[in-house]
Amino acid sequence: MLSRHALRLAALLSVLATPASADCARSDLLAAAQAYIAAQAHGTIAALPLSATGFSYRQNNRRADIASGSSILTRALPIDLNRTTTDPVACASYTLLISASGPSPYVISTQLRHSPSPPSSPSSSSAELPISSIDSIVATTGALFFNATRTLSYIRAENWGPLPDSGGGVPQANRSELLRIADAYLDMWTDAAAADAIPWGADCERVEGSALTRPCGAALPRGGAAVRNGDRRYVVDEDLGSAQVLCSFDALGSLPDSHEIRVEDGKVKYVHTVTVLN
Repeated sequence: MLSRHALRLAALLSVLATPASADCARSDLLAAAQAYIAAQAHGTIAALPLSATGFSYRQNNRRADIASGSSILTRALPIDLNRTTTDPVACASYTLLISASGPSPYVISTQLRHSPSPPSSPSSSSAELPISSIDSIVATTGALFFNATRTLSYIRAENWGPLPDSGGGVPQANRSELLRIADAYLDMWTDAAAADAIPWGADCERVEGSALTRPCGAALPRGGAAVRNGDRRYVVDEDLGSAQVLCSFDALGSLPDSHEIRVEDGKVKYVHTVTVLN
């Protein structure tokens, strides 16, 4: 008969061997993202489910007052395109907004982060999943290769539907692979070998601001910069094959930056970048 100590050890090992469950439901993350999109469209944060404790707001990599006049969320914007990816593991989401039809055009990359609900009271709506941080890269006229109308036309033509379990017998990239690819992409400016570690697709498209490159594996940086791109904040959506990173593009001078990569059938399909020139 097993000793009490052995039974406890077996139980512990059983728990450790069980995959961790997601901290947040996709439906709740999407509901909070929709509340954010509505807030930007109306130019008011009144209906946003912001956390009552510890909430933080960053705009272009700087801490800011979300209710101040400098906050983009105090300006009502026509939303010509929005697209959201979700990361239940990190309890976070990423939303791309394009506003091309208003008097001032914008392309906005935003991460929302949440504190997971206690296990005893699982969330059932965005009101029960408070937003603990809003982190936005806000690009407008003067940003790198900025033309919101042209960017809108490129992004609208893309297919961001859910990925099948495998394509042509090739498993879709998992979370660790998506993170590896995203890091390798951002490391290309400081690591001469990074570009060759990325599985480029033959029909990959790269949209940098409004500059389109096809295939996106052409004309790549091969190191040379002294400072690695830092302050990386990730949102990974395995269902959509997306790895999105907000960062400080330090290789070119501490620029507020967003990179998103979609991987289909193990190969990079789309790359989007939004870079603000300080």
